[in-house]
Amino acid sequence: MKKLAIVLSVLGLAACGQQAQLQPVAPQTLPPAPYGAETRPEADELLQLDPLAAPERSVELRTRSEEREDDPFDLPPE
Repeated sequence: MKKLAIVLSVLGLAACGQQAQLQPVAPQTLPPAPYGAETRPEADELLQLDPLAAPERSVELRTRSEEREDDPFDLPPE
């Protein structure tokens, strides 16, 4: 009986995923078109991240060991 309940709950949760396009709730509408734009962006376009919001990693990792230079400020604790 427990196995049947677990299987039904898993199937119920799997069926909860929405496959339709996003639409605003009935009394609300999408935001107006930006100044200078001819068309108003759709919901999917509004969900895309701006490149500045999620920048790509630009840090180059070292590929080989290198000797460290002597640091005059690296003093032992007193």
